[in-house]
Amino acid sequence: MGRRTVKRRTRMVRAEGTVRRGDEILVEEPLEIRVDGAPYSTTMRTPGGDFDLAAGFLHSEGVIAEADDLVSVKYCRLNGTEMYNIVEVRTAARVEAPCGRSHLVNSSCGVCGKRTVEEIAGRAVRVPEDGRTVDGSVVAGLAEDMKPGQELFAKTGGAHAAALVDFRGEVLAVREDIGRHNAVDKVVGWALREGALPLSETVLAVTSRASFEIVQKAAFAGVPVVSAVSAPSSMAVSLAEEAGMTLVAFNRGERYNVYTRPERIGGVA
Repeated sequence: MGRRTVKRRTRMVRAEGTVRRGDEILVEEPLEIRVDGAPYSTTMRTPGGDFDLAAGFLHSEGVIAEADDLVSVKYCRLNGTEMYNIVEVRTAARVEAPCGRSHLVNSSCGVCGKRTVEEIAGRAVRVPEDGRTVDGSVVAGLAEDMKPGQELFAKTGGAHAAALVDFRGEVLAVREDIGRHNAVDKVVGWALREGALPLSETVLAVTSRASFEIVQKAAFAGVPVVSAVSAPSSMAVSLAEEAGMTLVAFNRGERYNVYTRPERIGGVA
């Protein structure tokens, strides 16, 4: 696996003067994803969890739907050496051969506006309206519960994180990346490879704003509750409502806003 951080010299300019010191910087590198021998897409990411990233990305693209769609996920080998920037995905015979993307996907890119809310909602796993709720204390504690898994953020201050937390408050997985969408793909890809989809009775917590793309990825994975530290977008709220999801934003612990389906959070009138 490639390095996740690098050291660089920096000059820290402060009111009292300039200090020279070493700084740890988050790595951003390309990852090429190949499907059944053909190039599919290249995305910018922070190394680590590359197999989960590839699986989650292909799930959000509609290429694969479940663990059985994957035959293998591995790094490409060239002259006996593993190429850590190329992941080869082999799919089951029943999986339709995808058309590769023709452009580089940056670390902040999701669906890039290529699908409408109605199309995304049509592919979403419908959230059961069975009265199951997550306690408000679980929602309020998400940011603190994620912190032990945010090693890269602690070192560099530059990593986004996504976490899957069950309705009892147990943290199932935390992944970090320079791109917020990549972090989500990594946790969804982990769940897919574990055979845990759809993610019913699970909260997806992110350290970023609640964008349309993040809600989209959660909707495809059957996540009933999405919680973001920062603001939601109008399309994110519309998609969450259409897909029957609960969307929480500005989650700063004891204070948060619930934009859709508040009945799924215990204690919210």
